[in-house]
Amino acid sequence: MGAGLSWLAIVRIGLVQTALGAIVVLATSTLNRIMVIEIGLPAVVPGILIAAHYAVQILRPRWGHGSDAGGRRTPWIIGGMAMLALGGPLAALATVWMAHDLAAGLCLAVLAFALIGMGVGAAGTSLLVLLAERVGPSRRGASAAIVWMMMIAGFAVTAISAGHALEPYSPTRLVLIVTIVSGVALLVATIAISGIEGAPLGSNLEQKPAKAPFMVALREVWSEPQARTFTLFIFVSMLAYNAQELLLEPYAGAIFGMSPGQSTKLGGLHHAGILLGMVLVAVIGTRRGPMAERLLRLFMTGGCVASALCMLLVAAGGFVGPDWPLKPAVFALGVSNGVFTIAAIGSMMSLAGTGHAARQGVRMGVWGAAQAIAFALGGLAGTIAVDIAKALLANPILAYASVFTIEAAAFLVAAVLAVAVTRGKHDTASIIDKTPHRSSRPLPLSPSLARD
Repeated sequence: MGAGLSWLAIVRIGLVQTALGAIVVLATSTLNRIMVIEIGLPAVVPGILIAAHYAVQILRPRWGHGSDAGGRRTPWIIGGMAMLALGGPLAALATVWMAHDLAAGLCLAVLAFALIGMGVGAAGTSLLVLLAERVGPSRRGASAAIVWMMMIAGFAVTAISAGHALEPYSPTRLVLIVTIVSGVALLVATIAISGIEGAPLGSNLEQKPAKAPFMVALREVWSEPQARTFTLFIFVSMLAYNAQELLLEPYAGAIFGMSPGQSTKLGGLHHAGILLGMVLVAVIGTRRGPMAERLLRLFMTGGCVASALCMLLVAAGGFVGPDWPLKPAVFALGVSNGVFTIAAIGSMMSLAGTGHAARQGVRMGVWGAAQAIAFALGGLAGTIAVDIAKALLANPILAYASVFTIEAAAFLVAAVLAVAVTRGKHDTASIIDKTPHRSSRPLPLSPSLARD
């Protein structure tokens, strides 16, 4: 097959995700804490703002269509990062303003978090499409793992560095640090992405920019059975994944009597497992030919099944007590989560070009919107479900176990949908035959970015 992106170019794309994560973590973590602790606002305030930044990402398909129509992804990536870099400092300014004028501060915060959501959606959607178009099949799993681990690194490095820089805390220092981080992130992302895309999409005669109106393009994508099934898979799996995130530490404290420090370490163990799962997919999934895509589908399905089994093991621990190996179960849950997540992203890259031609951005946008909605609802649904279960069952062990069992069932439903997606790949041949031919070869690259 033709040359795709080199490993260095993939790492450069990962730097864009690192920059993106650096700004997002300040808005969703640092500002969250300052609103609640330093300013004394109810926790629901940052909760609504964070949910709003997910909600606006329902527009991802529209932004993806814009990059399809123009035939270029880079302007949308840089434009999204610029919007994100504007939203970050505005969110910090709004947070400081809330301490003096709550109404005015909230109005600015709504605008700022909307900008953050739009920036993440515009940049993130086009970034994934760029990877899907330019990375060869044998490197999709590894490239997805690299890019996502670099985003997590952006979370970690920024949180630690900003935490040190914020001591001692002052409102002026907060705005200054967020502004500096946002500016540096935009600069790094712009330099990292420059030159990677190579020749414009329209310069390849086999690739034609999308000229259809957005709603026509969206209906075309939604008419594809495989695209619809994969959308459901993304929504159900990410709903189950995010619902568990906010329940593991309270469960460890309420049922196993863990201190805040111990439950935080347990959460860290879960995330360590996620990273290991990502690495496993990156290493094992790097194969050439049809085997690469088959491995990704196997990991996607198997990771969901394993996540369901591990959720049941975590739930069973409440009935056994302190002797139950909770830590190994949580670590295994993390590994399973990491495996299916990265395999799903790799499969997403593979499926982006399957179906109606020149609709990669719309297709990726639909899946990104499904993920954003699932993340917005997941944490809320999980916590509400536990509260309802506690009220109805009057037993915290049964309450957590029932919710974890529902989440396990959701993972199994996701596994069934993953199998349906795999089967659907063969059923789309008739759709592809009726649409303009899309070459499976990677698009033209700058010579220095092509792999040997």
